[in-house]
Amino acid sequence: MKIAIASGKGGTGKTTVAVNLANVMEGPVLLLDCDVEEPNAHLFLPTALGEEITVTVPQPQVDETLCTGCGACSDFCAYSAMAMIGTMVLVFPEMCHGCGGCMRICPTRAISETERRIGVIEISRSNKITLITGRLDIGSPQATPLIRSVKRYATDDVPVLIDAPPGTSCPVIAAIQDTDLAILVTEPTPFGLSDLEMALATTRMVGIPAAVIVNRADQGNRLIHEYCKRENIPVIGEIPHDRRIAEAYSRGDMIGEELPEYRTLFEKLAQIIKNKLSAR
Repeated sequence: MKIAIASGKGGTGKTTVAVNLANVMEGPVLLLDCDVEEPNAHLFLPTALGEEITVTVPQPQVDETLCTGCGACSDFCAYSAMAMIGTMVLVFPEMCHGCGGCMRICPTRAISETERRIGVIEISRSNKITLITGRLDIGSPQATPLIRSVKRYATDDVPVLIDAPPGTSCPVIAAIQDTDLAILVTEPTPFGLSDLEMALATTRMVGIPAAVIVNRADQGNRLIHEYCKRENIPVIGEIPHDRRIAEAYSRGDMIGEELPEYRTLFEKLAQIIKNKLSAR
């Protein structure tokens, strides 16, 4: 069971849902924090760092003694990571996607690959939860390869919860791909609805079924429910607009532990998700 928790924008409560669902699930669970530019799941879990693994991506390097300046590599590169200045090849590592095409197309074999660090993966444990955190290096633009590296730790043996990045860009798609269900967390405002529409379009594009959780739900505001009814998307739960939740969150506390009535809410959500997947 692989569940992605996503949202059309930041600040909707995506991480709140992810860590609290992980906390109430029976038995061991893997929580993958794929919000690699600003990971924060560890703030809510009393973990001890067990292992840190450096993540690298391949980048080309040119042997000037073999290069003839033919320009085949720069012509091939769709991302402008290589450019010709006269007969000299310039390499722009931050723009390279590591496909290796330039190395293969070079007629004189002047191009080889070296490794460039983009971030780290941190492995920590908190009781039954194993937290795998991706942390992108400051200044690195390549979140997607790091997210894919984090997802390699997913296993079929235990439930996997993926805390996806906010938005609908390439890192989000990398996080939700190959999951069984995307839980879209939103809020009942016009902005929340607009971002939900984009998030739902993204899940449909990659062929992932979706369900919605409404955070900061206000009694009587049916904006999100009406939209989901039109789009035939299930709303599987609501988290009330409760000041005590905000206070617990600001302290880094688990809502289900600090406020027992909400533990029941997350247990029901976990069961609904399990039933939905079993029915497929």
